[in-house]
Amino acid sequence: MGQGQAPEGQAPQGRLFRKLLPATQLPRLEAEAEGLAALALVAGELVLPRVHGCGLVAGGTQAELLLEWLDLSGGGSAGWAALGGGLAQMHRRGSGEAFGWRGDRFIGAGPQLGGWSENWGQFFAERRLAPQFALAAQRGLHWSGSGALLQRLPTWLNGHGAEPVLVHGDLWAGNAGVLADGRGSLFDPAVSFSDREVDLAMAQLFGGFPPTFFDAYNSEWPLSVGHRQRRDIYNLFHLLNHANLFAGGYRQQCTALIEALLALD
Repeated sequence: MGQGQAPEGQAPQGRLFRKLLPATQLPRLEAEAEGLAALALVAGELVLPRVHGCGLVAGGTQAELLLEWLDLSGGGSAGWAALGGGLAQMHRRGSGEAFGWRGDRFIGAGPQLGGWSENWGQFFAERRLAPQFALAAQRGLHWSGSGALLQRLPTWLNGHGAEPVLVHGDLWAGNAGVLADGRGSLFDPAVSFSDREVDLAMAQLFGGFPPTFFDAYNSEWPLSVGHRQRRDIYNLFHLLNHANLFAGGYRQQCTALIEALLALD
């Protein structure tokens, strides 16, 4: 590679996972590498792939991320319980002083704004949902209730004592798994210091996580009252992002969810 050689003392050994994107998308891969490094500091028993390199491929037309290969052939209730309990422990170890991150990053191919705030509800409204609504508006898609929803979020989200913890941020079943030896694994994060419930919410959005995963998490660190309502609010961010990236049925899902949330009061 040109820019972004493998870290010193970590020469690649054995099989690697190679992710390729157009050269213009190098910041996305750099953000992924940054997130893996941050999570590795608090991962405990969870396994994250080691980064062996990130940069432009010779010729400069593509960007690549080289990761340690993980054997995700494990499974069973014990493995998923290890992942759920390990995630709760990671959240406990990853406490921060404020909500946010050191600069703007990505959620998939969409934007995830950074900056810092001590007000979680305000941060989520202004740095998560509002930018997605703005992107949708640029594409000619408007929700009449979006303004009212953004105004209500601080009240809804600041009542359960949310703490800023380091979260994976993009925790669907395609970004987690169980290794052959039974240990839980996480990869492809979109990290920030957020309410820990955002990870549990997304884990329910697209399915793929068995009940043992959630049971183990709650045994380690129970969720607060009202988490089901907050789950829908947090997952609106991901549905809006998918609507902006892929359109299709995600727009209808956003409409239905916004209407359901506004009907709560």
